[in-house]
Amino acid sequence: MDPSEMTDKELQDAFAQGKLKPGLNVVLEAKKKPVNSRDGLKQCLADFRKDLAWVERLDIITGLAPDVAGLTTDKSNIDPDDDFQREMSFYRQAQAAVLEALPRLKQSGIPTRRPADYFAEMAKTDQHMQKIRKKLQEKQASMERGEKAKQLRALRKYGKKVQTEVLQKRQKEKSTMMNSIKKYQKGLTDRLDFLEGDKMQPPKGKPDGAAAQRMKKGPNAKRRFKDQKFGFGGRKKGSKRNTKESFNDVSGFRASVAHSKGPVRPGKKSSKMRGSNKRPGKTVRQKQKNRAR
Repeated sequence: MDPSEMTDKELQDAFAQGKLKPGLNVVLEAKKKPVNSRDGLKQCLADFRKDLAWVERLDIITGLAPDVAGLTTDKSNIDPDDDFQREMSFYRQAQAAVLEALPRLKQSGIPTRRPADYFAEMAKTDQHMQKIRKKLQEKQASMERGEKAKQLRALRKYGKKVQTEVLQKRQKEKSTMMNSIKKYQKGLTDRLDFLEGDKMQPPKGKPDGAAAQRMKKGPNAKRRFKDQKFGFGGRKKGSKRNTKESFNDVSGFRASVAHSKGPVRPGKKSSKMRGSNKRPGKTVRQKQKNRAR
């Protein structure tokens, strides 16, 4: 009976009888005894062995090749822990096998050298090489796309730089034009060459001859008129206030003009006439309307 199918009562009884011990209960299998069947091994070896020609097997058992430097051909004197001796023994044993196999191959008529026009067969199939070629083409195309994108970014960046320089140049030309217009309005120059472009403008910082001569002589008539009309700048607050001299100066006083006693000019009305025809106020007009009703 499987222990996992036993009930609690049966498990308790088995534990009381000593059939169960504390801990994990695992069914132990008996150890396999090694069997050294020589007859079976020989039978397997006989099955593997086939009577083939040496050309099909190419197996050679040989010792070490004789060394020119005088090294011994005895394998028992080689120290396996010495790397140099161990590698040299492998090399000399392979050399001895070649020296023994080449004459036997020549006797069998088997060529041991490749012809001059020999091409080795590829270990990979054509389908695999097509996949590799496709992969390389995709990689090359990806690199070309990346290079083109890099060039486009550089061109776009250069285009932005050129556009910024053009805008700055236009702003500078506009500022120069406005300055030239202001100079012309102020009378500092009488030339309008700045309207034709940069070629006709005089060198920067050097005014033309007429402007320089005018600056030496003084402002023109337009500037003098504006100076006479608006003044020369500076403080204007309180400029119309009376002073002691202006208060005592009565040379410009006219009694007829001040008291309206003089003759009335054609097309003008005296103060009395103007007063008599004065329109009544809104309140008076409203009262007049009420009376009329």
